Amino acid sequence: KVIELWTEAVELGSIEALYNLGIVYDTGNGVKQDKAKAAEFYKKAAMHGWVEARHNLGCCEVRMGNSDRAVRHFLISAKMGHKNSVETIKRAFMAGCATKEQYVEALKGYQDAVEEMKSHDRDEAN
Repeated sequence: KVIELWTEAVELGSIEALYNLGIVYDTGNGVKQDKAKAAEFYKKAAMHGWVEARHNLGCCEVRMGNSDRAVRHFLISAKMGHKNSVETIKRAFMAGCATKEQYVEALKGYQDAVEEMKSHDRDEAN
């Protein structure tokens, strides 16, 4: 039933529903597991700016052995403020799958995104 509702939500333009369908097909929770279908849902959500979907696309690429493509996805999501993507690139760098420059780029991009999200008014309220 939830799959039907998310599918309907996608038809109405919900990016979150695209991401949720990706997770469902990725994990096989309530549906037959289908990694390719999951990646398609993640890709659609990522193209609309859903940061977790971009990170999960990187994870899909890792599973398929495409470390270069994976790092590119993680770089994008790190620059959008996704901390796990920075940590993933750090681990990839330590394993020799990402360059020092990519790790530095991810770290700087993440820090810039976090800084951009800060609010002077919110900081004053605390």
